[in-house]
Amino acid sequence: METKEIMLVCAAGMSTSLMVTKMQNAAQERDLAAKIFAVPVPEAKEYLAQHSVDVLLLGPQVRYLLDGFKEDYPEIPAEVIPMTDYGMMKGDKVLDLAVSLMNG
Repeated sequence: METKEIMLVCAAGMSTSLMVTKMQNAAQERDLAAKIFAVPVPEAKEYLAQHSVDVLLLGPQVRYLLDGFKEDYPEIPAEVIPMTDYGMMKGDKVLDLAVSLMNG
């Protein structure tokens, strides 16, 4: 099975790095091959210019950028991480969201 790339976009990266860890743990438990990583907003477009990702998740603090990402990268499924799941660090729920977006 090919490794899926899940990119989280955040303001600074502190709490999102914890979410990445929680999501990686959930992926391991499910035997899901996934590269899950977070980048701050200023680096997101730079990364996407050089790499392809399977899904793009935005932290609630940068939800206002969603329409722009969808417009600039229509081929990449994108969504905002629900505030409740983000606040409670529910990596399994956020991974569910990523998988459902990839399965379209």
